[in-house]
Amino acid sequence: MNIVLIGPPGAGKGTQAVRLVSERDMIQLSTGDMLRQAAVSGSELGHKVASIMESGAFVSDEIVTALIAERLDGDRRGGFVFDGYPRTFAQADSLEQLLRESGTCLDAVIEMVVEPEILVSRISGRLSCTNCGKVFHLSNNPPRIVGQCDDCHSQLRQRDDDTEVALRVRLMEYYRKTSPLTGYYYHAGLLQQLESHGTPEEVAAAIASCLDSLRTGAQAS
Repeated sequence: MNIVLIGPPGAGKGTQAVRLVSERDMIQLSTGDMLRQAAVSGSELGHKVASIMESGAFVSDEIVTALIAERLDGDRRGGFVFDGYPRTFAQADSLEQLLRESGTCLDAVIEMVVEPEILVSRISGRLSCTNCGKVFHLSNNPPRIVGQCDDCHSQLRQRDDDTEVALRVRLMEYYRKTSPLTGYYYHAGLLQQLESHGTPEEVAAAIASCLDSLRTGAQAS
C-alpha cells in the first residue's frame, strides 16, 4: 500500500512511519531525510541540494519532486509511506502525477489529529541525534544514556524549532498551507482521520486497523 501521513509538527508522523517500515516492510519517504542523504551522496543533484542547504535557502518543489521520482523508480517492497510530503497543493498534484507515471497510486491519506497543547508538550521535550537523526523524548522515550543516541552514540540536541514559541509559528504555517490538503484528499476519497493523542503503541494500533480495513475492503471489491 502507498499512504501519506499528514498532521501538524509533533503529531508523530515520523515515529509511525518508522513502525510501518519495520512491521509492514514499507519504504519511508521523508523529505527531510532524503534531502540530507542527497546532500552527502556526491551526485549532481546532491551537490545542488548541499549548496542550497548550506546557504540556508529554501529547497524548491522541483528538487524535492526529483528526489521523490528517483525513489519511486527503485524497490517498492511493501509500498511507500510519505512522511512530511506533500505539504502544499502543488506538491500533492506533483505526487499524483509521479505515482501515475510509475504505474501506481495512493491507497490512503491518514490525518493524525492532535490538540495543539499536546503538541507543545511533545515538542518541548524532543531530542534529536546530531548524526543519524533518531528522535527521543525526555519523558516518553528517553535515551538509555543521558544526551547520547542509543543507536550511534552521538550527541543529542534539541532542535532550534523544537520550542513552544517556534512550534506555534510552525503550527500557523501548517494550518495555513498543509491542513487544506485534508479537503483535497477527502474529495479524492482517500482521507482517513485518526485521533493521535495516545501512546505511540495506541496510535500504531489505530493505523494498523485502518490499513487492514482498507486492504480487506479493496480485496472484497
